[in-house]
Amino acid sequence: MQQITELALSRAPWGFFTRAETGVWLEVSTAALDALLKRAVQAGEILRIRRGLFCLKPHYLAAPPNPLALAQLVYGPSYLSAETALGWHGWIPEAVQAIVSTGLGRSREFVSPLGTYSFQRVPQKSLMSGVQRIREDVPHVSFLMARPLKALADYVYTHHCDWRSAAPLRGSLRIEDDSLASLSSADFDELEGQYRSGRVCRFLTGLRRDLQL
Repeated sequence: MQQITELALSRAPWGFFTRAETGVWLEVSTAALDALLKRAVQAGEILRIRRGLFCLKPHYLAAPPNPLALAQLVYGPSYLSAETALGWHGWIPEAVQAIVSTGLGRSREFVSPLGTYSFQRVPQKSLMSGVQRIREDVPHVSFLMARPLKALADYVYTHHCDWRSAAPLRGSLRIEDDSLASLSSADFDELEGQYRSGRVCRFLTGLRRDLQL
């Protein structure tokens, strides 16, 4: 077993670790560190997720690495949103094509051994309004997830939807009335004034009117 792999097994409980962290674990030169990482990747013991970010091969871990927890490490600051969040909340069938996140940086996509990560830029006043931290016990990880209304607003922006009522949600996304009924006036209040997009503002106004909130 490679030296980097042995250290990651004891010091990276989630299975994820960065090149910078390995530099703290080992007092070696930059060239030597890169050589050790390269050998571990070539040996099939660790996976390269993106430049500077790695993950232990799943068979070394007690539980499979959580791809949702990895998203914020791939590119941030960001939070899981749109199709991924709506699927996680059970509002739509879970999307498997890519793990979708939202942030303020430029839109990017990363293809990794653990899946494809899509990051969409959505201009907004406060990035974390309408976002919650989810904690899962197996494995013990946490990640940032948009609440349903925030996920819908991000979906409208990134897909250029000109929606002004609840009807397209039932038709295009096949969202059930029970899910829409779970929204509250507090959900809308939290997002009030957060989005700069007129399209998103019109959607939130129309949906709130339809739900009589």
